[in-house]
Amino acid sequence: MKMNNNHPYHLVDYSPWPLTGSIGAMTTTSGMIMWFHKNEMYLFQLGMIINLLTMYQWWRDITREATFQGKHTMKVVKGLKMGMVLFIISEVLFFASFFWSFFHSSLAPTIELGMLWPPQGIKTFNPMEIPLLNTMILLSSGISVTWAHHSLMNNSHFQTKLALIITVTLGILFTYLQSYEYQEASFCISDSIYGSTFFMATGFHGIHVIIGTTFLAVCLIRHMNYHFSKSHHFGFEAAAWYWHFVDVVWLFLYISIYWWGS
Repeated sequence: MKMNNNHPYHLVDYSPWPLTGSIGAMTTTSGMIMWFHKNEMYLFQLGMIINLLTMYQWWRDITREATFQGKHTMKVVKGLKMGMVLFIISEVLFFASFFWSFFHSSLAPTIELGMLWPPQGIKTFNPMEIPLLNTMILLSSGISVTWAHHSLMNNSHFQTKLALIITVTLGILFTYLQSYEYQEASFCISDSIYGSTFFMATGFHGIHVIIGTTFLAVCLIRHMNYHFSKSHHFGFEAAAWYWHFVDVVWLFLYISIYWWGS
């Protein structure tokens, strides 16, 4: 019996990138262990190269099937949206574990910490300096990415490009200021539970900012190549959702760890 292929669904073609991505992730994490314990970075650098090459080629294939092959139908996009929502929920739970650890330790400091929070000897950051500036930067980037979305919906190519350039620039500036803050820190990740929770929570958020900035930079390149339209732009929409999630997590980090926790 002849099969009817006229359906709105899309099964992905055979792809090597999940395998190479897994190898890259394993190499990167193994390299981080060698970096921390033996101060050797070659395995970590190899893992990052594998990850970057995988990301480029995987995104290339997805862009091709979405933009040029017409495989991302309304049914497929609906599934992609549900997948992105579930991914962001998993990220919320991921950061909830860090906040749980922080509040568990700060609301009832143990005798090993001197029953004080912050622990004795920890000189915390002034929340009114770089942390407040970074808060304003991220909030401004949330406004600019919303501006980009509305401009795209109104078919304004130039304004969408301008707003995305501003958003990506603000993301890079945030990362630079956070790295500067880390360099000036008077404590490290091994300085009691305060150092551990501070650098784990803010560090992972910083990684998410880098990922979100990369995501939006790819969207900027795609937009300049006219891959998006008023009715077909889920790649950008997913990036905007992710960026708003990053903004909200930072607000909780700033209020909890930088302001209240210090």
